[in-house]
Amino acid sequence: MCAVSAIAQERTVENRPYTDLRPFHFGVLVGTHLQDIEFTNVGPQVITTEDGSIDALVTCDQDRWDAGFNVGVLGEFRLGTYFAMRIAPAMYFGTKHFTFHNHKETLEDGKPIEQRQELKTAYVSCAFDLIFSAKRFNNHRPYMMLGLNPMLNLSNKDDDYLKMKKYDVFLEAGLGCDFYLPFFKLRPELKFAYGLTNCLDTDHGNHLKDKSMLPYTNSVNKGRSKMIVLTFYFE
Repeated sequence: MCAVSAIAQERTVENRPYTDLRPFHFGVLVGTHLQDIEFTNVGPQVITTEDGSIDALVTCDQDRWDAGFNVGVLGEFRLGTYFAMRIAPAMYFGTKHFTFHNHKETLEDGKPIEQRQELKTAYVSCAFDLIFSAKRFNNHRPYMMLGLNPMLNLSNKDDDYLKMKKYDVFLEAGLGCDFYLPFFKLRPELKFAYGLTNCLDTDHGNHLKDKSMLPYTNSVNKGRSKMIVLTFYFE
């Protein structure tokens, strides 16, 4: 009798019991994210200008993470009982902050001179994600996801120290859980995205009008973008 009572307490009335049987459905998404870049610094360099050669040693790093936001829509195809394919066009808005340390030019206290750059970012993306879900229990269902997310960069300035390329591709992996509510399904998801290409425009220095910026522009030769993304899907 006690065992029967315990089982009855574990099970609850399921909301939207047939929602996962649909072959295709739409939804919307909204979320927040943090952007980062992993730079490769070149170390000591010799800059040749019209006035002669300059010995330079400048290092660069992203000095802080600012939260951005992302919005979009989704379409999901049911592949089977546990697998689904999701296509999610979205836009990502955020900010990157770069700090340059010029070790050849120092202040009175001996600290290197610093230059900073703030880069506003706006990406148009279209993620292709494979979702593997566990068996539904009551009104929740955890899952894992893996996918590729090509992105188009809409924000670039020609007079900045660093310039990003127009295109990048991210490898994404994450975890989430479906919550079945009376009128819709809510899906919070946390994922990590890592850029597969060098996102830095290495030809940018050749087009700078102010050649005094070259020690900073040429201080790095590679950049890999990274993101931590928390998204809420409404389906």
